[in-house]
Amino acid sequence: MTIREPAESDKDQIRQVYTAAFDEEEKELVADLAIELLDTESSPKTLHLVADTEDEIVGHVSFSPVRIKDSRDCMGYILAPLAVSPRQQKRGVGSALVRRGLEQLAREQAKVVLVYGDPEYYSRFGFSSELAEKYIPPFPLTYPLGWQAVFIGGRIPEMDPVEIQCVEPLRKPELW
Repeated sequence: MTIREPAESDKDQIRQVYTAAFDEEEKELVADLAIELLDTESSPKTLHLVADTEDEIVGHVSFSPVRIKDSRDCMGYILAPLAVSPRQQKRGVGSALVRRGLEQLAREQAKVVLVYGDPEYYSRFGFSSELAEKYIPPFPLTYPLGWQAVFIGGRIPEMDPVEIQCVEPLRKPELW
């Protein structure tokens, strides 16, 4: 398995990964999000990674910048979305994508990464709902325990909770 940044020609396979990995109710919404993020310019740049085996994309993840509301400064990233082809699940593909992304963001001096997902899965990477209490998501959450954070650069800051702002494709209440 190779982990790399996606090429423009990978979009159809990335969409297929999401439509296969998510249930009927969510698959188009999440697949559209993944493709919109690939096409979105951001500063700093959104990090996209794919896992491929024998020239087939079997996993994808995006880490896009987040800001404190009404600020221009990037204060961290949000991991969303992540998918692995069903026949490749439980083989470490998703974990490899998340770890590689966190390592790359740490090298780029990122301080915090947020995620809205399964606490049991993401806790293995150090994500915690307690740490995420410092960051107010842009919309009310359907599953509040899914809001988590991990600090990857330096000390955990002492601060009052702040509202965050995401890139445009994540500004949809139905995603939250």
